[in-house]
Amino acid sequence: MSTAPTETSLATVVANLLPYLRRYARALTGDQDTGDKYAAITLEALLSDRTVFEQIESPKVALFHVFHLIWSSAGAPTGQDETGIAKRAQAHLRRLTQNTREALLLRTIEGFTLDDIATIMATDIDDVDHLLTVAQNEMSESVCGRVMVIEDEAIIALDLQGIVSDMGHKITGVATTRTEAQTLFTQDKPDLILSDIQLADGSSGIDAVNDILKTHADVPVIFITAFPERLLTGDRPEPAFVITKPYSEDQVTSAVSQAMFFSSTETLNA
Repeated sequence: MSTAPTETSLATVVANLLPYLRRYARALTGDQDTGDKYAAITLEALLSDRTVFEQIESPKVALFHVFHLIWSSAGAPTGQDETGIAKRAQAHLRRLTQNTREALLLRTIEGFTLDDIATIMATDIDDVDHLLTVAQNEMSESVCGRVMVIEDEAIIALDLQGIVSDMGHKITGVATTRTEAQTLFTQDKPDLILSDIQLADGSSGIDAVNDILKTHADVPVIFITAFPERLLTGDRPEPAFVITKPYSEDQVTSAVSQAMFFSSTETLNA
């Protein structure tokens, strides 16, 4: 059992962790507003009762634990009035085993250990391990499609292509600049875009994606960046899936599997 931090230090710690909680919430719901509502409810709960920080040593684990309690009690909802890809995804979601997506996201995207996830989900390590195995099987079998990569570093692009191809998806091509991205998308429309932020000619991956989403808003996007908090400020529409560099193969496969069938990516402002 740990000593609870002071009110001032706790506020600072939670503020620094909030972008990651919002990323997790958005990936679960597929909707920025809905995800933010649950993150806000979590903060409200912590304002009225801080004892969880006395019971759980890691502030991040404690924060996610409170979120999970609220999320579970609400029935693991998704975005309201969904359309397009997000609406069609509900058929897939209804077939997924309870708590599998949560465990998979906590492990592969947020980087928690099995012990951490067990604490967050109020279960044991064996159950977490089982949930992860089921999740990987269910998600990988749910949808296969066509993936476009926007990445200017050849080694990273090759690595991403290998990971995605091994999952059973087809690579439509690799773009290294904003202009190339538009051209490639027009030539061979993908089901998913996997994009870096900074591109070869100094252009922005966000700008490249914005160009595409203006006319094809239903195409899900996964961004890869060393600074995810810059995309998760709450000041503008955000991507449903953000992978932090350096990434792992598990992170890519998890995000691709989920985004392929469950995403409501919105246009970003550069």
